[in-house]
Amino acid sequence: MPLTDLPLNELWTYMGRNPRPADFDDYWDAALAELRKVDAKVTRVEVSTPATYAKAYDLRWTGVGGAEVYAKLMRPASGGKGPGLVKFHGYSMNSGDWFELLPFVANGFTVAAMDVRGQGGRSVDPGGIVGNTLQGHIVRGISDKPEKLFYRSAFLDAAQLAGIVMGSDGVDPDRVGATGWSQGGGLTLACAALETRIARIAPVYPFLCDYQRVWELDLAQNNAYDEIRSWFRRFDPRHEREAEVFTRLGYIDNQHLAPRIKAKTLMVASQMDVHCPISTQFAAYNRISAPKEALIYPDFSHEGLPEASDRIFAFMCEML
Repeated sequence: MPLTDLPLNELWTYMGRNPRPADFDDYWDAALAELRKVDAKVTRVEVSTPATYAKAYDLRWTGVGGAEVYAKLMRPASGGKGPGLVKFHGYSMNSGDWFELLPFVANGFTVAAMDVRGQGGRSVDPGGIVGNTLQGHIVRGISDKPEKLFYRSAFLDAAQLAGIVMGSDGVDPDRVGATGWSQGGGLTLACAALETRIARIAPVYPFLCDYQRVWELDLAQNNAYDEIRSWFRRFDPRHEREAEVFTRLGYIDNQHLAPRIKAKTLMVASQMDVHCPISTQFAAYNRISAPKEALIYPDFSHEGLPEASDRIFAFMCEML
């Protein structure tokens, strides 16, 4: 078959290219300490649904930096303790339709689908950083202090939501999973790394991994990672700060967070993916020491994957 990246036999041992900052652990320990001090001020407002077996809520809370974060929350109307699930959406999109949550709710799950701050949904990004805001969340804050990187906040929002769901009535905190596609896959990894009580994760072609590898493959012009190339063209055209920039991006690189993950993992990946190259996904996958399995689609790119949703549903339902 044609190759856009490493052959499969090499993917199982690939450990990534992007530098890891020397103070990476201190950075995320400080971030989690900041999160613990946030008064989340969680509100839950019921909304109507024709699904007689479900109750639906607009969930809002305060995240780091004072952001108002939103998620759709659905739970079984019958009550009782059951598993939970947090879902994360693709880059620039939103939490989707209530309808998409119903299969899990029908099987006894409480499900929350988050809108990433400042993207296509109802969560608000308060901003407040020095430097470029013209294009893209990967490079948002790259010219400011590392604590101002946009995805630091988004990763913390994901972990915060998992904690909120774990503390909800009717949820067994030991049976909570996380899933998402693309950016949602990246947030799934980050969520499980920062909220280590997460029991199961199913990231699908996760974004936000091994940035330098994407650039070296000359794939940074392909949609998702284009802002890295654009940033260099505008602000460092001779790449005089290349090592500094990729090291800075290392703070928000899921391959470096992955060793913290304790959740049983099912990663879904497509070998022809030119938007989130499969080697970047394996850079994170290979650093997970928890029980794991990779489901590979050799002939598919960054697109719908037959039977993937069925496999993820079955994987999560093992928590019932």
